[in-house]
Amino acid sequence: MAFRRRSIIPGFGLTFGFTVLYLCLIVLIPLSATVFETSKLGWHQFWHIVTAPRAVASYELSFGASLAGALINFIFGILVAWVLVRYAFPARRILDSLVDLPFALPTAVAGIALTTIYAQNGWLGRPLASLGVHVAFTRLGIVVALTFIGLPFVVRTVQPILQDLDRELEEAAASLGAGRWQTFARVLFPAILPAALTGVALAFARGVGEYGSVIFIAGNMPMRTEITPLLIVTKLEQFDYAGATAIAVVMLVVSFVLLLGINLLQKWSSAPSG
Repeated sequence: MAFRRRSIIPGFGLTFGFTVLYLCLIVLIPLSATVFETSKLGWHQFWHIVTAPRAVASYELSFGASLAGALINFIFGILVAWVLVRYAFPARRILDSLVDLPFALPTAVAGIALTTIYAQNGWLGRPLASLGVHVAFTRLGIVVALTFIGLPFVVRTVQPILQDLDRELEEAAASLGAGRWQTFARVLFPAILPAALTGVALAFARGVGEYGSVIFIAGNMPMRTEITPLLIVTKLEQFDYAGATAIAVVMLVVSFVLLLGINLLQKWSSAPSG
């Protein structure tokens, strides 16, 4: 006589049904409405909207600044994670908590704070302006904002890998005559690279859709410092719903591709070596 194995939680049918219902209400139906609204446009009209010079300029800025911020975090995120994991020093827990501040801080508050600091009369803006470097209301300011909100992604994905690395690997490399840089480049860096790339992809995806922390420091000048999310909001305020949804669909497709890439990176990082 066969016995069915009982589960502690409710059965697959019930939980799967609630999962599908929840995803439909929260994710699929709103996204489907965006695609449905865009389908009212003809292909030529859709293409004309999404390839307009102002839209293309916003794509270049959003994707370019997001990529720049993510690459900066690739370097300094690994450095911050290394310091937090490998060294004991006073206030380490406080510093570790500050890494998560961009997660908890409202993006508008972050944007106002960054604008205040990097304005020409700000704490950092004044000395930078004396050197001819202007941050607030420029493309550089957008990169600064996206670097700020993307840092935790890299740090938090690299930290667990560094904590789990076996110190005996470093000792074995040192016993074979490898220097510190050789040990890092040939032993440690390949181990943390998949996780770091996952963090970079997450930071890039977050930066592409970021709005609140950018609009205050960007200046929002069309063709120069206007990001794509702001362009969508501008079209909505002008009651150009078709144009807003068309550009939103472009961002939706790009976001889906980014999420697919992130999942592939996570699968690669979790795959057993050898």
